[in-house]
Amino acid sequence: MDSGVVIVFKEESYKIIGACMKVHRTLGPGFLEAVYEEALEKEFQNQKIPFKKQVKLELYYDKQYN
Repeated sequence: MDSGVVIVFKEESYKIIGACMKVHRTLGPGFLEAVYEEALEKEFQNQKIPFKKQVKLELYYDKQYN
């Protein structure tokens, strides 16, 4: 069945999701976000997936820019 959804950067997307799933399977539930962040950073490095940590985003909220 064709849902009409196009996945941009399909191979990269699958690698990233796979890394996330591996971290979750390894650690399980119940940790703070910071623990998963550190583990995912290590997994990205292991799999040679390029990433940037804690990138500042420009946010427009309630008629204000950050």
